[in-house]
Amino acid sequence: MLSDDELRQYLRDFEADHVERTLSPTDTNKFGQAICAFANDMPGRWRTGVLFVGARDNGDCANIDIDERLVQILAGFRSDGTITPFPAMHVRKHVLDGCAMAIVEVEPSDNPPLKYQGRVCVRIGPLRGYATAEEERRLTEKRRWGNLPFDQQPVAGTSLSDLNLPRFQEEYLPAVVPPDVLAENGREITDQLRALRILAPDGRPTAAGLLICGKSPRAWLPGAYIQFVRYPGAEIGDIVQNHKEIDGPLSHLLRRLDEVIAHNIETWADLSGVVQRNQATYPTVALQELARNAVIHRTYEGTAAPVRLTWFSDRVEIMSPGGPYGAVTIDSFGDEGVTDYRNPTLGEAAKALGFIQRFGSGIPRARAALARNGNPPPEFLAAPSYVRVTVRIAPAADLLRSGQTSGTAVA
Repeated sequence: MLSDDELRQYLRDFEADHVERTLSPTDTNKFGQAICAFANDMPGRWRTGVLFVGARDNGDCANIDIDERLVQILAGFRSDGTITPFPAMHVRKHVLDGCAMAIVEVEPSDNPPLKYQGRVCVRIGPLRGYATAEEERRLTEKRRWGNLPFDQQPVAGTSLSDLNLPRFQEEYLPAVVPPDVLAENGREITDQLRALRILAPDGRPTAAGLLICGKSPRAWLPGAYIQFVRYPGAEIGDIVQNHKEIDGPLSHLLRRLDEVIAHNIETWADLSGVVQRNQATYPTVALQELARNAVIHRTYEGTAAPVRLTWFSDRVEIMSPGGPYGAVTIDSFGDEGVTDYRNPTLGEAAKALGFIQRFGSGIPRARAALARNGNPPPEFLAAPSYVRVTVRIAPAADLLRSGQTSGTAVA
């Protein structure tokens, strides 16, 4: 964090492109644009950008109330998905020379261009705006590729011909770029692919690019599929009730996964009361959230293992290759609010395509859905090389299915 002397210098530097002051505690668009622009570091100064909330344009104190809610709103930009990839930033309430302010310190990103709500924000001098096509190209060229996650690294042996360009243009591009930006977009398709981390600077597709819009992701990333097996009993046995291998680019894979989950959930009508009540073995949204997490957060590097979705008579198990990552440890896995992103571009794509509501919300949503349906909480087992989650059947549905309570199957 910057010292008080450094903060004073920032606060009084009125022509700087790495400083912004605002007296409004509610202008969230201004906050997001400023953080995004600082992270993009268009001038290439590699200096920390600072947003002072509670300071006037001339640096004087605005004397506004800096409460915990404002600090939480500012901190939310770090991982709520409105800025992608995620910015490296620190937020604090701080009293400087008797003036209470919320201070946001933003580090220049190794992975520009960052986007706020789908738009690349930049600062040139004291002015903030949206990047031109040339500025976007220059930001893309600034990436420090050797430091990036695996999903943003180029895949050896691949070429542009391994991407399904119509899928990129017709499905993915409109999902991640606002319509008005697309309408005035004069960028070449290769520039668009590079800006969205689908292509590396050398023209080879990245791992994320192959997973999102590759013609055959498994040809290059052999573990890029889901193995679904359903057994009639509570143990792995010789008899397999159903088996599928689900693969393809991300949107196709996740839609097929949703179909398999929906097809295998049983719903029973409870006829024991005056009013019929339907009871599902599992809530659809819980299995969707947990399985999507497994696809997005797994490791794709150095393994041919798929995500495994195993359906037993009394439980569903989801196994994801790769242990906890980054800030998430074996002990903290599954704890609310503890998140990190092994594959940030893949996560960004899943959110843009509508498969994620908000980053970090999957496990809480699954827990809530299971509780509403009467299922026990999910059970997590995290190990260095894998993560497994077990979801047990709702007891009420199990009783109806076994005939211990009056009920009938619902189509």
